[in-house]
Amino acid sequence: MSGRLEIENVTTAYDKADVLEGVSLTIEPGRVTCLLGSNGSGKTTLIRSILGLTPPRAGRITFDGSDITSLQTHKVIAAGIACIPEGRKVFPKLTVEENLRLGAYREPSDAVTQERMKEIFRLFPRLAERRVQLAGTMSGGEQAMVSIGRGLMGAPKLLLIDEPSLGLSPLFVKENFSIIRQIKERGITVFLVEQNVHQTLAIADYGFVLSKGKVVMQGTASELSKTKEVRDAYFG
Repeated sequence: MSGRLEIENVTTAYDKADVLEGVSLTIEPGRVTCLLGSNGSGKTTLIRSILGLTPPRAGRITFDGSDITSLQTHKVIAAGIACIPEGRKVFPKLTVEENLRLGAYREPSDAVTQERMKEIFRLFPRLAERRVQLAGTMSGGEQAMVSIGRGLMGAPKLLLIDEPSLGLSPLFVKENFSIIRQIKERGITVFLVEQNVHQTLAIADYGFVLSKGKVVMQGTASELSKTKEVRDAYFG
């Protein structure tokens, strides 16, 4: 099993102002690791640093032992990291099937692509029913399924999922978190960036709390849910 990501003393800045300051965390293979933090804590900047969209000013990021700190984004993805972006970005004028196929753009074998698509349709039966529907005409929850399915089509070792509950009804939030649990059961390592602490800690194995660009707490999901700071900050 692979998918180990190590972030060591990463500092990332926009226009000389540090957004992340000396962040260190490890995502272990085969687990759901979560990153909790309020808006502006630096969560999305950390994802951008991992993906090479906003390279760190200092520090090191390794994936399965290889240094990916200064890799271009397409090479990070080629290494086996996929990202499900915040806001369920789908190609609205393409069908469900066309959106999914784009996730497998690096796969030369059509037979392999077809097999992966069957797997996605098993995971999301609703997408199978709507495979020729334009993605832009679907509900937010269905678009979230398309987005997750497209990420899985590349057969990643690590899946970064940014705010999967954002703007979704409680029913779809519950459904999506159930899907994330199933993804973990398939051996894919998941790094989940979320504000919905209740649902996140229910499925995560381990977590980190980010505040003002620094990791201020870490522990198992059970430990974090019992700490006074997390309870005060998130559970009121």
